[in-house]
Amino acid sequence: MNVPDHSNKGSDHARAEAGPGDFIREIVAEDLRTGNHGGQVVTRFPPEPNGYLHIGHAKSICLNFGIASENGGRCHLRFDDTNPVKEEVEYVESIMRDIRWLGFDWGKHLYHASDYFERLYEYAAQLIRGGKAYVDSLSTEEIREYRGTLTMRGKESPFRARPLEENLDLFERMRRGEFPDGAHVLRAKIDMASPNLNMRDPVLYRIRHVAHQRTGDIWCIYPMYDFAHCLSDSIEGITHSICTLEFEDHRPLYDWILDALPVAHHPRQIEFARLNLSHTVLSKRKLLELVEGGCVSGWDDPRMPTLSGLRRRGYTPEAIRDFCDRIGVAKTDSQVESALLEHCLRNDLNKRASRVMAVLRPLRVVIENYPEGRAEELEAVNNPEDQSMGTRKVSFSRILYIERDDFREHPPKKYHRLAPGSEVRLRYGYLITCTGFSKDERTGEVMELRCTYDPSTRGGHAPDGRKVKGTIHWLSASHAIEAEVRLYGHLFTKPNPGEADDGADYKTCLNPSSCEKPGGCFVEPGMAGASPGARFQFERLGYFCVDPDSTPGHLVFNQSVALRDTWGKIEKAQR
Repeated sequence: MNVPDHSNKGSDHARAEAGPGDFIREIVAEDLRTGNHGGQVVTRFPPEPNGYLHIGHAKSICLNFGIASENGGRCHLRFDDTNPVKEEVEYVESIMRDIRWLGFDWGKHLYHASDYFERLYEYAAQLIRGGKAYVDSLSTEEIREYRGTLTMRGKESPFRARPLEENLDLFERMRRGEFPDGAHVLRAKIDMASPNLNMRDPVLYRIRHVAHQRTGDIWCIYPMYDFAHCLSDSIEGITHSICTLEFEDHRPLYDWILDALPVAHHPRQIEFARLNLSHTVLSKRKLLELVEGGCVSGWDDPRMPTLSGLRRRGYTPEAIRDFCDRIGVAKTDSQVESALLEHCLRNDLNKRASRVMAVLRPLRVVIENYPEGRAEELEAVNNPEDQSMGTRKVSFSRILYIERDDFREHPPKKYHRLAPGSEVRLRYGYLITCTGFSKDERTGEVMELRCTYDPSTRGGHAPDGRKVKGTIHWLSASHAIEAEVRLYGHLFTKPNPGEADDGADYKTCLNPSSCEKPGGCFVEPGMAGASPGARFQFERLGYFCVDPDSTPGHLVFNQSVALRDTWGKIEKAQR
């Protein structure tokens, strides 16, 4: 069925953001050139509402919505809600929220496979009437045994030869709820000797006495994905059904079902390699295990590869779309380094994030020659990449906080920060020299530094032209406000935590240091009113985002990404 709708046609924004050429775009271009599908491009993104979207889904979203927009077509959002056992309204709402956040909109084209349950049932009955489907009463274990293996052909079910009228009667009674779960299934009658296991009389319908999150108790039989997916594509007039590689072996069944029924439209299925990202897992089953097992705080834990987790961590939709463009579309599976995703975020936040100073592990500094009780305001640049963002005032006083790592009693070579007798530049402030320090007598830990400042160096510039290599950040102790800061690392210690075939050991490489919360952190007082989701660069430390856990009087920051950019260095060297 063709449904003309060119609501996205002529989108200058979409065309300006068109992704690089790839084999799928070449196929679409050729179909347009030859007039296939009536010159239309209609794609779809068909998530199952049984979990939250992750970065792998973002690749598919960008591809499907992108190709449609680039060619003046449309992209549907269709929920594959054919398994009520695992589906929840929470997942439906989160999926729609994440797609919109990523920058895409399906307009009026929101669909559900459950919209078509009556039509799918009738299509199944037509297969029975045509002698192409039958009701099988083997158990699940027996069906699996009869199916055979890659090296052994399958066996036909003893129920395969049931008379047509008996099949129709049993199928109708299945719908009426006369049988318990597992008593019968509907199977396609194809070829039990096929080298493709998906063509060995695949199951099309099964009994599930479970209420559906949209249709309630109306149905107690539900179509399998392979049956519902191709017919939903056909009903909606999809032209290019873009799937990941695991569906390549399912394509013959996709085509067989559409060819076996009197459908008006036959989409073309195209497969591409899914995204595999280092130091994480992208299996929804494994992600659910992490959530339910308490390994993370929830689907939106900032360590999770979910879009809600990335958003909470401070990732921008622009950075994720840039990442998806950079990795491209391939025909073979490969693993992408998470460093590339981090690089894309740095590139984006570097242009838009306000700079502020924060001290995460404070060390007290007393400026001995600065008057007690005095404070002054110094001017600081909000973003050197964007002068339109202006400047702000930072307070300076006798007692400061600096990072503990910015002092060494016995500095190594080429150490350009504070040490006994050394001079450094305070960012936006003065040049100071360390004259002494005190330690905790019991632990030997340095507790306080004694320093002097040069009043003539306001703004960090020495009028006599002397060179000072080190520049450190700081805060006025009497003006700084406390904040909770969460530092994040990779969720897993191994680049490929799911490398075992059975996936049984992926939890053994969970990173125990993936979330650290240093105590006693301080930020500039101007941060007091920062709203959840606001992003900043903590100078010299990295990019941070205000967490939704923040309350008035208690700021919480999530580390989005550190400043160090190994991928950026590689890219620069290649140029």
